[in-house]
Amino acid sequence: MRTWLAAAVMTCLLSAAAAAQEANYPSKPVTIIVPAAPGGVTDALGRTLAQHFTEAWGQQVIVENKPGANNQIAAEYVTKAAPDGYTLFIGPEVTFVVNPSLYAKLPYDPVKGFTPISGLVTINHVLILNPALPVNNVKELIALAKEKPNELNYGTFGIGSSGHLNMELFQALSGAKFQAVHYKGATPALTDVMAGHIQLMFISVGSAVPQWKADKVKLIAVGAAKRMALLPEVPTVAESGLPGYEAISWFGLFGPPGMPADIVAKINAEVRKTFADPDIKKNFLERQYFESIAGTPEQLAKYIKSDEPKWRKVIHDAKVKGE
Repeated sequence: MRTWLAAAVMTCLLSAAAAAQEANYPSKPVTIIVPAAPGGVTDALGRTLAQHFTEAWGQQVIVENKPGANNQIAAEYVTKAAPDGYTLFIGPEVTFVVNPSLYAKLPYDPVKGFTPISGLVTINHVLILNPALPVNNVKELIALAKEKPNELNYGTFGIGSSGHLNMELFQALSGAKFQAVHYKGATPALTDVMAGHIQLMFISVGSAVPQWKADKVKLIAVGAAKRMALLPEVPTVAESGLPGYEAISWFGLFGPPGMPADIVAKINAEVRKTFADPDIKKNFLERQYFESIAGTPEQLAKYIKSDEPKWRKVIHDAKVKGE
Protein backbone atom coordinates (compact mmCIF):
# COMPACT_ATOMS: atom_id res chain seq x y z
CA MET A 1 0.00 0.00 0.00
CA ARG A 2 2.80 2.37 0.94
CA THR A 3 4.66 1.54 -2.30
CA TRP A 4 1.54 2.29 -4.33
CA LEU A 5 0.98 5.54 -2.43
CA ALA A 6 4.59 6.62 -2.92
CA ALA A 7 4.37 5.88 -6.62
CA ALA A 8 1.14 7.87 -6.90
CA VAL A 9 2.69 10.83 -5.08
CA MET A 10 5.77 10.69 -7.32
CA THR A 11 3.57 10.60 -10.44
CA CYS A 12 1.67 13.66 -9.23
CA LEU A 13 4.90 15.51 -8.47
CA LEU A 14 6.33 14.70 -11.90
CA SER A 15 3.11 15.79 -13.58
CA ALA A 16 3.13 19.03 -11.63
CA ALA A 17 6.77 19.63 -12.55
CA ALA A 18 6.05 19.01 -16.23
CA ALA A 19 3.07 21.36 -16.12
CA ALA A 20 5.18 24.04 -14.45
CA GLN A 21 7.89 23.61 -17.07
CA GLU A 22 5.34 24.07 -19.85
CA ALA A 23 3.92 27.17 -18.15
CA ASN A 24 7.39 28.70 -17.78
CA TYR A 25 8.57 27.82 -21.29
CA PRO A 26 11.20 28.69 -22.26
CA SER A 27 13.25 28.47 -19.06
CA LYS A 28 16.53 27.65 -20.82
CA PRO A 29 18.12 28.25 -24.26
CA VAL A 30 16.21 27.05 -27.33
CA THR A 31 18.00 25.68 -30.40
CA ILE A 32 16.66 26.05 -33.95
CA ILE A 33 18.15 23.39 -36.22
CA VAL A 34 18.77 24.59 -39.77
CA PRO A 35 19.41 21.86 -42.38
CA ALA A 36 21.69 24.09 -44.46
CA ALA A 37 25.00 25.90 -44.27
CA PRO A 38 25.15 29.48 -42.96
CA GLY A 39 24.29 32.27 -45.37
CA GLY A 40 21.42 30.80 -47.37
CA VAL A 41 17.65 31.25 -47.34
CA THR A 42 16.98 28.61 -44.69
CA ASP A 43 19.67 30.03 -42.43
CA ALA A 44 18.25 33.55 -42.83
CA LEU A 45 14.83 32.30 -41.73
CA GLY A 46 16.30 30.57 -38.69
CA ARG A 47 18.29 33.61 -37.59
CA THR A 48 15.36 35.98 -38.06
CA LEU A 49 13.17 33.78 -35.86
CA ALA A 50 15.94 33.28 -33.30
CA GLN A 51 16.47 37.02 -32.91
CA HIS A 52 12.75 37.75 -32.56
CA PHE A 53 12.17 34.86 -30.13
CA THR A 54 15.14 35.92 -28.00
CA GLU A 55 13.81 39.46 -27.72
CA ALA A 56 10.24 38.30 -27.02
CA TRP A 57 11.04 35.60 -24.47
CA GLY A 58 14.12 37.05 -22.77
CA GLN A 59 15.76 33.67 -23.26
CA GLN A 60 18.55 32.88 -25.68
CA VAL A 61 17.50 31.19 -28.92
CA ILE A 62 20.38 29.97 -31.07
CA VAL A 63 20.73 28.56 -34.58
CA GLU A 64 22.63 25.34 -35.16
CA ASN A 65 23.44 24.46 -38.78
CA LYS A 66 23.34 20.77 -39.71
CA PRO A 67 23.60 20.60 -43.52
CA GLY A 68 23.89 17.47 -45.62
CA ALA A 69 22.12 14.51 -47.22
CA ASN A 70 19.25 16.59 -48.57
CA ASN A 71 18.15 17.63 -45.04
CA GLN A 72 18.24 14.07 -43.70
CA ILE A 73 20.99 14.71 -41.12
CA ALA A 74 19.10 17.58 -39.49
CA ALA A 75 15.72 15.86 -39.73
CA GLU A 76 16.99 12.69 -38.05
CA TYR A 77 18.55 14.75 -35.26
CA VAL A 78 15.32 16.62 -34.56
CA THR A 79 13.00 13.65 -34.73
CA LYS A 80 15.05 11.95 -31.98
CA ALA A 81 15.23 15.01 -29.72
CA ALA A 82 13.22 15.48 -26.53
CA PRO A 83 9.72 16.84 -27.31
CA ASP A 84 10.03 19.68 -24.81
CA GLY A 85 10.17 22.62 -27.24
CA TYR A 86 13.89 23.27 -26.82
CA THR A 87 14.81 21.76 -30.20
CA LEU A 88 13.04 23.22 -33.23
CA PHE A 89 13.50 22.64 -36.96
CA ILE A 90 13.26 24.90 -40.01
CA GLY A 91 11.82 22.34 -42.42
CA PRO A 92 11.93 22.94 -46.18
CA GLU A 93 9.28 21.10 -48.19
CA VAL A 94 11.86 18.74 -49.68
CA THR A 95 12.21 17.09 -46.24
CA PHE A 96 8.58 16.03 -46.18
CA VAL A 97 7.24 15.77 -49.73
CA VAL A 98 10.30 15.03 -51.92
CA ASN A 99 12.65 12.83 -49.90
CA PRO A 100 10.06 10.07 -49.29
CA SER A 101 9.92 9.44 -53.05
CA LEU A 102 13.54 10.24 -53.79
CA TYR A 103 15.09 7.74 -51.37
CA ALA A 104 14.30 4.09 -50.77
CA LYS A 105 14.75 4.53 -47.01
CA LEU A 106 14.79 7.56 -44.73
CA PRO A 107 16.13 7.84 -41.15
CA TYR A 108 12.93 9.64 -40.12
CA ASP A 109 9.17 9.42 -40.65
CA PRO A 110 8.13 12.54 -42.63
CA VAL A 111 4.63 12.54 -41.11
CA LYS A 112 4.75 10.92 -37.67
CA GLY A 113 8.29 12.01 -36.89
CA PHE A 114 7.55 15.70 -36.28
CA THR A 115 5.16 18.10 -34.59
CA PRO A 116 3.98 20.82 -37.02
CA ILE A 117 4.09 24.25 -35.37
CA SER A 118 3.55 26.87 -38.07
CA GLY A 119 4.12 27.56 -41.71
CA LEU A 120 6.81 30.19 -42.30
CA VAL A 121 7.15 31.38 -45.91
CA THR A 122 6.74 30.37 -49.51
CA ILE A 123 9.36 31.16 -52.12
CA ASN A 124 8.38 31.46 -55.75
CA HIS A 125 10.80 30.17 -58.35
CA VAL A 126 11.34 31.93 -61.65
CA LEU A 127 12.49 30.77 -65.05
CA ILE A 128 15.62 32.60 -66.17
CA LEU A 129 17.59 32.44 -69.41
CA ASN A 130 20.98 33.53 -70.66
CA PRO A 131 20.42 36.88 -72.46
CA ALA A 132 21.82 35.49 -75.73
CA LEU A 133 19.12 32.80 -76.00
CA PRO A 134 16.83 34.00 -78.83
CA VAL A 135 13.53 33.62 -76.95
CA ASN A 136 11.58 36.03 -74.76
CA ASN A 137 8.71 34.00 -73.31
CA VAL A 138 7.67 30.50 -72.32
CA LYS A 139 5.97 29.64 -75.62
CA GLU A 140 9.05 30.59 -77.62
CA LEU A 141 11.28 28.59 -75.25
CA ILE A 142 9.12 25.49 -75.63
CA ALA A 143 9.10 25.85 -79.41
CA LEU A 144 12.91 26.16 -79.52
CA ALA A 145 13.38 23.17 -77.21
CA LYS A 146 11.09 21.03 -79.35
CA GLU A 147 13.03 22.10 -82.43
CA LYS A 148 16.31 21.18 -80.67
CA PRO A 149 15.48 18.44 -78.12
CA ASN A 150 18.08 18.01 -75.36
CA GLU A 151 20.34 20.67 -76.86
CA LEU A 152 19.48 23.36 -74.32
CA ASN A 153 21.16 22.82 -70.93
CA TYR A 154 19.50 23.76 -67.66
CA GLY A 155 21.14 24.06 -64.27
CA THR A 156 20.00 22.49 -61.01
CA PHE A 157 21.36 22.71 -57.48
CA GLY A 158 21.50 18.93 -57.14
CA ILE A 159 19.51 15.85 -58.06
CA GLY A 160 16.06 16.13 -56.51
CA SER A 161 16.47 19.82 -55.70
CA SER A 162 13.65 22.26 -56.43
CA GLY A 163 15.62 23.54 -59.42
CA HIS A 164 15.69 19.99 -60.80
CA LEU A 165 12.12 18.91 -60.08
CA ASN A 166 10.61 22.21 -61.23
CA MET A 167 12.15 21.64 -64.65
CA GLU A 168 11.09 17.99 -64.71
CA LEU A 169 7.52 19.18 -64.15
CA PHE A 170 7.95 21.83 -66.85
CA GLN A 171 9.12 19.17 -69.30
CA ALA A 172 6.28 16.82 -68.39
CA LEU A 173 3.61 19.46 -68.99
CA SER A 174 5.18 21.02 -72.10
CA GLY A 175 6.63 18.04 -73.91
CA ALA A 176 9.91 19.94 -74.35
CA LYS A 177 13.19 18.19 -73.58
CA PHE A 178 16.20 19.83 -71.94
CA GLN A 179 19.51 18.47 -70.68
CA ALA A 180 20.18 18.67 -66.93
CA VAL A 181 23.49 19.90 -65.56
CA HIS A 182 23.71 19.28 -61.82
CA TYR A 183 25.64 21.66 -59.56
CA LYS A 184 26.36 21.60 -55.84
CA GLY A 185 24.41 24.80 -55.26
CA ALA A 186 22.27 27.46 -56.88
CA THR A 187 25.02 30.08 -57.06
CA PRO A 188 27.40 28.21 -59.40
CA ALA A 189 24.48 27.26 -61.63
CA LEU A 190 23.34 30.88 -61.78
CA THR A 191 26.88 31.99 -62.56
CA ASP A 192 27.00 29.60 -65.52
CA VAL A 193 23.64 30.83 -66.85
CA MET A 194 24.99 34.38 -66.83
CA ALA A 195 28.21 33.24 -68.51
CA GLY A 196 26.35 31.28 -71.18
CA HIS A 197 27.82 27.89 -70.24
CA ILE A 198 24.22 26.71 -69.72
CA GLN A 199 21.10 28.34 -71.07
CA LEU A 200 18.44 28.35 -68.35
CA MET A 201 17.28 27.30 -64.90
CA PHE A 202 14.58 27.69 -62.28
CA ILE A 203 15.82 29.59 -59.23
CA SER A 204 14.31 31.49 -56.30
CA VAL A 205 12.98 34.89 -57.23
CA GLY A 206 15.14 36.63 -54.64
CA SER A 207 18.31 35.19 -56.21
CA ALA A 208 17.23 36.04 -59.76
CA VAL A 209 15.93 39.60 -59.49
CA PRO A 210 19.26 41.38 -58.84
CA GLN A 211 20.81 39.69 -61.90
CA TRP A 212 17.71 40.44 -63.97
CA LYS A 213 17.76 44.11 -63.01
CA ALA A 214 21.44 44.19 -63.99
CA ASP A 215 20.53 42.69 -67.41
CA LYS A 216 22.67 39.62 -66.73
CA VAL A 217 19.74 37.21 -67.26
CA LYS A 218 16.29 37.23 -68.84
CA LEU A 219 13.46 36.55 -66.39
CA ILE A 220 10.54 35.27 -68.45
CA ALA A 221 8.07 33.76 -65.98
CA VAL A 222 7.34 33.12 -62.32
CA GLY A 223 6.14 29.79 -60.97
CA ALA A 224 3.55 31.35 -58.65
CA ALA A 225 -0.16 30.58 -58.91
CA LYS A 226 -0.77 34.24 -59.76
CA ARG A 227 1.42 37.23 -60.58
CA MET A 228 3.47 38.51 -57.67
CA ALA A 229 2.53 41.90 -56.23
CA LEU A 230 6.24 42.81 -56.14
CA LEU A 231 6.76 41.77 -59.79
CA PRO A 232 3.43 42.53 -61.50
CA GLU A 233 5.03 42.81 -64.95
CA VAL A 234 6.30 39.21 -64.93
CA PRO A 235 3.75 36.63 -66.17
CA THR A 236 3.25 33.26 -64.53
CA VAL A 237 4.29 30.04 -66.24
CA ALA A 238 0.66 28.94 -66.05
CA GLU A 239 -0.69 31.94 -67.96
CA SER A 240 2.17 31.61 -70.46
CA GLY A 241 0.92 28.30 -71.81
CA LEU A 242 1.20 25.67 -69.05
CA PRO A 243 -2.05 25.80 -67.04
CA GLY A 244 -1.69 24.46 -63.50
CA TYR A 245 2.08 24.80 -63.38
CA GLU A 246 3.50 25.94 -60.04
CA ALA A 247 7.11 26.15 -58.86
CA ILE A 248 6.91 27.10 -55.20
CA SER A 249 9.02 26.10 -52.20
CA TRP A 250 7.74 26.40 -48.67
CA PHE A 251 9.27 26.32 -45.21
CA GLY A 252 7.69 25.40 -41.90
CA LEU A 253 8.67 25.30 -38.24
CA PHE A 254 8.53 21.84 -36.66
CA GLY A 255 9.50 20.11 -33.45
CA PRO A 256 10.04 16.50 -32.41
CA PRO A 257 6.95 14.27 -32.19
CA GLY A 258 4.79 14.54 -29.09
CA MET A 259 5.31 18.17 -28.15
CA PRO A 260 2.85 19.54 -25.54
CA ALA A 261 0.01 21.53 -27.07
CA ASP A 262 0.62 24.54 -24.79
CA ILE A 263 4.21 24.91 -25.96
CA VAL A 264 3.22 24.47 -29.60
CA ALA A 265 0.61 27.21 -29.16
CA LYS A 266 3.11 29.59 -27.56
CA ILE A 267 5.69 29.13 -30.32
CA ASN A 268 3.00 29.37 -32.99
CA ALA A 269 1.78 32.68 -31.59
CA GLU A 270 5.32 34.05 -31.63
CA VAL A 271 5.86 33.02 -35.27
CA ARG A 272 2.72 34.92 -36.25
CA LYS A 273 3.83 37.99 -34.33
CA THR A 274 7.21 37.83 -36.04
CA PHE A 275 5.83 37.85 -39.57
CA ALA A 276 3.16 40.42 -38.72
CA ASP A 277 5.83 42.87 -37.56
CA PRO A 278 5.97 45.78 -40.07
CA ASP A 279 9.75 45.95 -39.89
CA ILE A 280 10.09 42.21 -40.58
CA LYS A 281 7.64 42.51 -43.47
CA LYS A 282 9.47 45.40 -45.11
CA ASN A 283 13.11 44.61 -44.40
CA PHE A 284 13.06 40.83 -44.51
CA LEU A 285 10.04 39.28 -46.21
CA GLU A 286 9.66 41.80 -49.03
CA ARG A 287 13.39 42.24 -49.52
CA GLN A 288 13.78 38.48 -49.96
CA TYR A 289 10.53 38.20 -52.00
CA PHE A 290 9.14 35.82 -49.37
CA GLU A 291 5.42 35.42 -48.77
CA SER A 292 4.31 34.60 -45.23
CA ILE A 293 2.27 31.45 -44.60
CA ALA A 294 2.33 31.73 -40.81
CA GLY A 295 -0.79 29.91 -39.64
CA THR A 296 -2.05 26.96 -37.63
CA PRO A 297 -0.24 23.64 -37.20
CA GLU A 298 -3.13 22.01 -39.07
CA GLN A 299 -2.56 24.27 -42.08
CA LEU A 300 1.12 23.30 -42.14
CA ALA A 301 0.21 19.61 -42.04
CA LYS A 302 -2.08 20.17 -45.04
CA TYR A 303 0.85 21.48 -47.08
CA ILE A 304 2.56 18.14 -46.65
CA LYS A 305 -0.56 16.13 -47.45
CA SER A 306 -1.41 18.11 -50.58
CA ASP A 307 2.12 18.44 -52.01
CA GLU A 308 3.41 14.90 -51.55
CA PRO A 309 1.33 13.19 -54.32
CA LYS A 310 2.31 15.87 -56.86
CA TRP A 311 6.04 15.43 -56.38
CA ARG A 312 5.78 11.66 -56.01
CA LYS A 313 4.34 11.53 -59.54
CA VAL A 314 6.99 13.87 -60.95
CA ILE A 315 9.82 11.86 -59.38
CA HIS A 316 8.34 8.52 -60.44
CA ASP A 317 7.60 9.58 -64.03
CA ALA A 318 11.05 11.14 -64.49
CA LYS A 319 12.75 8.17 -62.77
CA VAL A 320 14.70 10.47 -60.46
CA LYS A 321 16.80 8.69 -57.82
CA GLY A 322 18.52 10.32 -54.86
CA GLU A 323 22.29 10.16 -54.61
